[in-house]
Amino acid sequence: MTTLTIEDVKDKIRAVPDFPKKGIIFRDITTGIKDAQTMKAMVDYLCDAYKEYKIDYIAGIESRGFIFGMPMAYKLNCGFIPIRKPNKLPAATIKESYDLEYGSDSIEIHADAIEKGANVLVVDDLLATGGTAKAACSLVKKAGGNLVGAAFLIELEGLNGRAKLDNCGKIISMLQY
Repeated sequence: MTTLTIEDVKDKIRAVPDFPKKGIIFRDITTGIKDAQTMKAMVDYLCDAYKEYKIDYIAGIESRGFIFGMPMAYKLNCGFIPIRKPNKLPAATIKESYDLEYGSDSIEIHADAIEKGANVLVVDDLLATGGTAKAACSLVKKAGGNLVGAAFLIELEGLNGRAKLDNCGKIISMLQY
């Protein structure tokens, strides 16, 4: 089995022009995750960056953060915590709101999801403006977790989302556009 390079993985990501609106180039991960070798390379890369850390939980941001978070949790031998949109979790929750270009949104985790002092890694597929990721990091801290970092498959560098994550631990992305 051949080991894929970062460029090989990048070549598997489809660029969809003018989606969801004119002028946007959407980075479609579905073309990468449908290929077993590419999916393995993605998960391995994200895990390898944190293999020296003691991680108790991966906190995956809905919904594509679940795609990478679950296999990462399995590989790093830790639990998985879903970070969801409002009113999707059945028990008591903690909520964090954040600003969007037009308006605001929020995300939630179960109030009892994280034991005080547990080491948590936030995972999502994409770092764009950083609003959702910053809110997820804040949720982890609010719940009593020790934030190890945040891992992303793709980072849209021109949107400068990483700048919002200055207190979020080790930040990595496999692919930059």
